Amino acid sequence: MAKKHFMKAFFFKRYLVALTLFLFVFQPLAIFALEANKTAIAILVVKDKDGDVAASGTGFVVKPDGVLVTNYHVLIDAASVEAVFTDGTVVNVKDVIYADRTKDFAILKLSAGFFSTLELGDSDSVKDFNYVSALGYLTDEVTTSSLKPTGTLRQNHGMILGVHPQADPNFKMIYSTASLGPGFSGGPLIDENNKVIGIASAEGRALNLALPINEIKAFLNEKNTISLKEFLKRDGIFPQSFYYRGNFALYGQGEVDEAVELFNKTLTQLPNFILARYDLAVAYRNQGNVDQAILEYEKALEINPNFPEALSNLGGQYFRVGKIDKAIDTLKRAVKSFPNFIQANSNLGAVLNKNKRYKEAIPYLKKTVQLDPEFGMAHYNLGNAYFGVKEFKDARASLEKASNLGIEFVSLHWKLYEIHRDSGDNERARKELNFILEIDPENEEAKQKLMHEKGA
Repeated sequence: MAKKHFMKAFFFKRYLVALTLFLFVFQPLAIFALEANKTAIAILVVKDKDGDVAASGTGFVVKPDGVLVTNYHVLIDAASVEAVFTDGTVVNVKDVIYADRTKDFAILKLSAGFFSTLELGDSDSVKDFNYVSALGYLTDEVTTSSLKPTGTLRQNHGMILGVHPQADPNFKMIYSTASLGPGFSGGPLIDENNKVIGIASAEGRALNLALPINEIKAFLNEKNTISLKEFLKRDGIFPQSFYYRGNFALYGQGEVDEAVELFNKTLTQLPNFILARYDLAVAYRNQGNVDQAILEYEKALEINPNFPEALSNLGGQYFRVGKIDKAIDTLKRAVKSFPNFIQANSNLGAVLNKNKRYKEAIPYLKKTVQLDPEFGMAHYNLGNAYFGVKEFKDARASLEKASNLGIEFVSLHWKLYEIHRDSGDNERARKELNFILEIDPENEEAKQKLMHEKGA
């Protein structure tokens, strides 16, 4: 049972219901970064009222007297919290200095001591495509069975995609390609000078979000602290805590019905809490209730018409129910709202392809692979678009890139077969037929064409 609860803090996600999936790997500029002060970054081990490990996350010290920053959601059900530093030092969290349940951050006070710190930067100066890196402790690499919990501190490199309002229109989030693996919650996002510009807040396969560090600076010197025990007592009445429990139920446990109940409980008290509305739509989609999912996405967009993920997901749902024009219009709104939103560009290109609007799809898919060179499905869709407009050289390059990245669809190899055959490259055409038969050994058309090619 403790193992099940231990996963909770790692699963705060704002997933995209994507038409295509990707994994982004970005390393350029990393070699120019100096070593970050990792001694200021800690594993946060959360224990419940029974003394069992309930969750884990990451935090970082910003003042030498022990002021530590993390996500609010890491503290859900926390009767006690230990901060474990890279040298093995274990320090208890004494008090909560400040917590914001909407922006999802918490400022904590450690027990007495003198601590190494990370320097805070200026998140208002962040520019698109700046280098960043995220530091945190992956769930699978944290061990709590010993007296001193241990873990491996990871540093993932990437770039800024933009600073843009996400769910709540009243504050912005940093979108980046620096992967926030499960367990990075509350860890620092740092710039090329190793200054903190954000707090890792949400992760998903198409999404890495950090709260800009300037959002918390005004609260670092708060004097009216409360004990962790008192904080836990008060926290139970806040509707946001139901939302974060629902988020874990949905994404961490796959308990969709429980998630729906918790999101609705949140929305009963806070009908404009847009993240609960958004994740409720995801939950309904997972139940197969597409109409209700669409309704909830639409309600979320009434609160914030420029919520990029809601626009992208809603476009996907419109596409699935055959409302192609509405899907395209909604996805274009997503791209207009946030031009560097990788998934929206990819989804829009995919939908335009399905509608045989290949020429129109190409710019969106080209931008996708420029922002994410390792996005195999985007290369595949770009190859299909080039094929559709008879630009076969570019089609071959994109389809072969997709194949090299692990996309092995029969349709991909059929297109490459046609390209090689029409260019007179019979040997490579035969290879494509063999690839098709490896994927689909009973493909009669490929068998017959292979026999014909061998005969030729």
